[in-house]
Amino acid sequence: MFTHVKSTIRHIVPDDLRGRHLLKVVYVVLESQYQSTLSQAVRNINNKNHNLAIEISGYLIEELRDQENYQLFQKDVENANIFIASLIFIEDLANKLVEAVKPHRDKLDAIVVFPSMPEVMRLNKMGSFSMAQLGQSKSVIAQFMRKRKENSGAGFEDAMLKLLRTLPQVLKFLPLEKAQDARNFMLSFQYWLGGSSENLENFLLMLADKYALGAIEDFRNTSLQYEVPILYPDMGIWHPLATTMYDNLQEYLNWYNGREDICEELKDPIAPYIGLIMQRTHLVTGDDAHYVAMVQELESRGAKVICIFASGLDFSKPVDTYFYEPASNTPLVDSVISLTGFALVGGPARQNHPKAIESLKKLNRPYMVALPLVFQTTEEWQESELGLHPIQVALQIAIPELDGAIEPIILSGRDGTTGKAIALQDRIESVAQRAIKWASLRIKSRIDKKIAITVFSFPPDKGNLGTAAYLDVFSSIYEVMKVLKNNGYNLAELPTSAKELMEEIIHDAQAQYTSPELNVAYRMSVREYEALTPYSKRLELSWGAPPGQLNSDGQNLLIYGKHFGNVFIGVQPTFGYEGDPMRLLFSRSASPHHGFAAYYTYLEKIWDADAVLHFGTHGSLEFMPGKQMGMSGECYPDNLIGTIPNLYYYAANNPSEATIAKRRSYAETISYLTPPAENAGLYKGLQEMSELISSYQTLKDSGRGVPIVNTIMDKCRMVNLDKDIDIPEIDARDMSSEERDNIVGAVYRELMEIESRLLPCGLHVIGKPPSAEEAVATLVNIAGLDREEEGIISLQRIIANSLDKNIDDIYRNNDKGILEDVQLLKDITMATRAAVSSLVQKQTDSEGRVSLISRLNKFNLGKNEPWVEILHQTGYPKVDREALKPLFEYLEFCLQQICADNELVSLLKGLEGEYILPGPGGDPIRNPDVLPTGKNIHALDPQAIPTEAAVRSARIVVDRLLERHIVENGGNYPETIASVLWGTDNIKTYGESLAQIMWMIGVR
Repeated sequence: MFTHVKSTIRHIVPDDLRGRHLLKVVYVVLESQYQSTLSQAVRNINNKNHNLAIEISGYLIEELRDQENYQLFQKDVENANIFIASLIFIEDLANKLVEAVKPHRDKLDAIVVFPSMPEVMRLNKMGSFSMAQLGQSKSVIAQFMRKRKENSGAGFEDAMLKLLRTLPQVLKFLPLEKAQDARNFMLSFQYWLGGSSENLENFLLMLADKYALGAIEDFRNTSLQYEVPILYPDMGIWHPLATTMYDNLQEYLNWYNGREDICEELKDPIAPYIGLIMQRTHLVTGDDAHYVAMVQELESRGAKVICIFASGLDFSKPVDTYFYEPASNTPLVDSVISLTGFALVGGPARQNHPKAIESLKKLNRPYMVALPLVFQTTEEWQESELGLHPIQVALQIAIPELDGAIEPIILSGRDGTTGKAIALQDRIESVAQRAIKWASLRIKSRIDKKIAITVFSFPPDKGNLGTAAYLDVFSSIYEVMKVLKNNGYNLAELPTSAKELMEEIIHDAQAQYTSPELNVAYRMSVREYEALTPYSKRLELSWGAPPGQLNSDGQNLLIYGKHFGNVFIGVQPTFGYEGDPMRLLFSRSASPHHGFAAYYTYLEKIWDADAVLHFGTHGSLEFMPGKQMGMSGECYPDNLIGTIPNLYYYAANNPSEATIAKRRSYAETISYLTPPAENAGLYKGLQEMSELISSYQTLKDSGRGVPIVNTIMDKCRMVNLDKDIDIPEIDARDMSSEERDNIVGAVYRELMEIESRLLPCGLHVIGKPPSAEEAVATLVNIAGLDREEEGIISLQRIIANSLDKNIDDIYRNNDKGILEDVQLLKDITMATRAAVSSLVQKQTDSEGRVSLISRLNKFNLGKNEPWVEILHQTGYPKVDREALKPLFEYLEFCLQQICADNELVSLLKGLEGEYILPGPGGDPIRNPDVLPTGKNIHALDPQAIPTEAAVRSARIVVDRLLERHIVENGGNYPETIASVLWGTDNIKTYGESLAQIMWMIGVR
C-alpha cells in the first residue's frame, strides 16, 4: 500500500565485518527525514570504527499497514539488539508495533521510544530505566509521565522538552544507578532532537557503549568514543544563507536587511513578507532542499521571508513570537505558508485546533498549506489519477483544514534512492506566486483592486443565468456590490436594482435586443489566446483548433459579462459536455473547451484580477479533469485558476462538494445560509382526507362514522395511497370499531408523514437576515432534537413528559398508525411551533425580518417567558419550566447565530487578505456550530466521527428498522443487512451511516 525507499536507505548491512562485533538496530519513525540521516550515521560508524559494525533496518510507521512489510519488521525485531521508535500516535499501528516488539523486550539490549502513545512508551528499556509500569509506578519520572499519558502530539513532546530542561531537579530524587540510566534516556532524546548525522552517530555509539557491548569480552575494559549532543534552538528563525539560527526577530531582520546579496526588489519598503513554517527536523537533518527552493523562489519574485521552526509539534508558539513587528507588536507577515505537513498544533493523531485558530485569528493572515509527499514517490503521484493517497489526504489536508488552512498544493516529493525530499519546482512556483498574490491583497489599496465575480449558467441558457443552490444570485451580487462600493472599491455607477444588473449582463448592448448572446465584455483573438494560454494545445485533442464553437463568434473567443469599474461580473462558460456527459467519464483526453480556458486567461492575464469570487454552489471549475487531490501542473483546475486568489460563496449544508472546490481549485470558501426547511403541507385531495379524519374523530361513535371510513378508503384509492397502505376491499360496516380506527390511523399517519416532509422554502440573499417565518422554521427543527452533551431536552419530549408520556412511544405508535397517538403528535408539533414563534415574533422589524439582535436581550430569560404562556394556552399547563429554560436559552443563541451578518464581513476580510474563521459545514439543525455562516467550510474531522449525536440518530433508525422487520416477518430478525455508504452523506451527517453499521453489529 505504501512505497518505501530503496533498501540502500532502509536497510544497511556492513560490507565486511573484519572481525568487528555486529550490532543490529531496528527503527520505526513517522518522519521520513530521519531515514537518510540514520543511514548516514551508520555508514560513518561502519567506515570509521574498528571494533563495531552496525546493521540497521528502518520503517516509516505507515509502512506497517502492508502485511509484507509488517512480516519483515517482525523478523527484523526478532534478531535485533536495539529498537528505536518516535512519534507513534496512530492507535492501530501503535498496537501492531507493540504486538511485534513486546515479546522480545526482555532479550533486546535497549529499547528507546521517543514521544509516542503510552502503550508504545511502556516498551522503553535502558538498563535500570524502564517505563513498563507507566501509569502505575510511584517513581518521579513515572508520575511525570502518568500526568501526561492522555496527551499526545504537541502537548506530549513539549512536556518531554520541559523535562529535559528540568532534568537536574528530577535526577536528584533517583538512586545513582537509575539516575544514570534516566539521564541517558534524556540524553538520547537530545541526540534525537538534534537530528544531524553527527548527533545520531553519537546516539548509536552511546547506546552500544552503555547497553549493548558491556557483556562482550572485547569491550569490558574499553569504551566507545562519542561526543555530547550538538544542541539547536527549540524554536527560532532559519534562512539557508544565514550561518546561525536566530531566536530573536530583530537580530534576524538586522541580518536579513543588511545582506550584501539582497536584490533591489527586496529593498522595496512595501515588499511583502511571507511567513514560512518549517519542521525543525528537516533543518537539523539537512533534509531541506525543498525549503531552500521555496525561499529562493519567493525572494526571486520580490518577497521577503521569515522562516520559523519549532522542536515540538506546537507551531503556534513561533507564530506568536516571530510573525509580529518587534516594536509595535502588529503582524509583520502578509501571508503564511505551512510546509510541515501537520496541523498548526499537534501531530497526526491528536491536535489542538482551538489553540491553532486562536493564534491564526490573532495574526489575521491567509494561512496556506504546502504538502510534502510522504507515502508516495514523485513518480507514483505523477502517474496516479487519484493523486494523493487517502491517508495523506486525511493527515495533511483534512486535518489542517480544521485550522482554516487553504490551498493544499504539493511542495516536494521523495527521492526513491536517498529518501530525501526533492523540490517540485513547478509546484513551488505555483505556491510562491499564489502566496504573493494573497499578500498583495493586504498591500494594494481598495480603489485599485480588481475583483472578478463569476456567475454560473446551468443548464446553459440565458434563462438559467445566475443559478446556484438555494441562492438568489443577482440580489446577492447587488448586495455585495453595494457593500464593496461603500468600503472604497471602485464600482463606477451601480445599476438601480438587482433586476437591472441582471438585464445588463444578459443582453449584449451592441446587438439586437433579441440576440441570443449575453453581453460580450471582451473579444479575444486566437493569437492572443494561444500566446497567453500555454496549455491550449492539449485542449485540441478534444475540441480541435481554437476558437471552436463554444463561446466563439467563429473568429474570436468571447468573454461574457460586464464591467462596473474595477468589478467585473463574468459568466463562467458551460462545461462543454452537457450533450454527451458519458464522454467526460470515458475519454482520457477530456478537457475544458477553448472558451472555458479563455475566460480564466482573461481574468488572470488580460484584465489582471486581484481576486475572483465564484458566486454560489456550484460551478464547473473544480470538476474539470485532473487528479482528485494533490493537483499537478497537468491538472486543469490548477491550469485554469492560475495565480488568482479564489473566494467562493458555498452553501453551508454542502461541505462535501465545498471541499472539492477547496482542494481542486484552491478556493477559500465562505458559507452562506440555506433557506429553512418548512413542512410540505397537503394538497387538495390529501387535505380533504385530513378533514374527513377530523370528522371521523368527532363522529366515529355516531352512525356517521362508517360512511366516513368508506369515503376515506375511496379517497385513498383515488390519490394512490392504497399503494402505501393496505386498504381492504370490504365495506366499513363489516369491520369492527377497532379495525376502522386502525385504517383511519394508518391513513392519518401517512398524511402526517407527507405533511411534515421538509422542503426548502425560498432563496437566500447574501447579507440579509432571515424573515421571522424562516427563523421559526429553522428553530422548530433545532428544538426537535435532544442534545445530551449540552443537557438539553427536545421541546417535544418536554411537552410529552408533562402528559406523563414518552415521546419515543408516541413516535412508535404514530408509525404504527394508532389514531390517538397520531393526533397527539400533531398537537405536540403545533404547540412546539407556537412556542418557538413566541421567541421570534418580537424580534422582527417592519419588513418582517429578524435583524436587531440587541433586542433579544429584552426577553431577559426567566422573567419574560412567553413560550410558557403559549404552552399553557395550547393545553400543556404542566410543562417543566426548568427543562424549558436551557432549551430556550439555546434557541435564543441559535437565533443570534442565524441572524449574524458574517457573509459580507467574511468576504471583505478575504478581499483584504485576512484570515477567515473555519467552521463545519452540514445541516445547521443537526449541528448549530455550522452557524453563523460566513465561515471557511471544512469537512468532518476524520478522527471525530461518528459524533455522539450521529450515534443517537443511528440508534433510532436501526432500532425502528429492526422493529419493523420483526413485525413484518413473523418475529424473525434479519439474517443479513446491506448498507450503501456515501462519503458525502457521512460528511453531512457526521458519520451517521457509519454509526448505523456499528450499532447493527453491536459496537458500543
